[in-house]
Amino acid sequence: MTPAEIAPKDRLIVALDVPSVDIAEAMVNRLGDSVNFYKIGYRLAYADGLPLVGRLADKGKKVFLDLKLHDIGNTVTQGVESITKLGATFLTVHAYPQTMKGAVEGRANSNLKILAVTVLTSYNEDDLHAAGYRLGVSELVEARAQQAQVLGVDGLVCSPEEVGALRKIVGHQMSLVTPGIRPAGSASGDQKRIMAPGRAIVAGADYLVVGRPVVEATEPKAIAEAIQAEIAQALG
Repeated sequence: MTPAEIAPKDRLIVALDVPSVDIAEAMVNRLGDSVNFYKIGYRLAYADGLPLVGRLADKGKKVFLDLKLHDIGNTVTQGVESITKLGATFLTVHAYPQTMKGAVEGRANSNLKILAVTVLTSYNEDDLHAAGYRLGVSELVEARAQQAQVLGVDGLVCSPEEVGALRKIVGHQMSLVTPGIRPAGSASGDQKRIMAPGRAIVAGADYLVVGRPVVEATEPKAIAEAIQAEIAQALG
């Protein structure tokens, strides 16, 4: 899908990083038609949240299943084969070659799209060095992006700071999904590489993931709509 084919309203992905399915469904109901795309990550998935994927899909919503799989290739392939039956639109895996190859094989001809996580947005140069990596953030992100493209991965999860450089590498053949998005006045939380919504879109992001600024807001629908308005303005 090219950027022009993505509806502006679909570009905002609200992260349901909440402790229970009941709270998640209440938030979905509060947001109503203002949000079409949701992310389900570890916290909710491991709180019996996986069946929610299908229920949201049945309501016409899209789901980004953020499980960040990473294992030997065959295990990833088998896991992804099972996940294709849930009804999710996106699934994340870590951007290690064997993991990405296994995920692409498991996805096969289904509608599930595989996103490779390059470098977590909570990591900076010091964190990578402490973990034993010899490359810096930018170099590692670019190397993994090139590997993902060769292996047939559908998109990348990256910091908005890396979007411009990655767009030059992958063109519009891959979707770029950016967490670390913080509207004006929001706390950065545990993210270290962040950007405002409009700037991220101008930089080349296709989808923006926003969690706490929406789900912890007094008026979450108003915040979501304000972010979407900023996205629309950035798209011109």
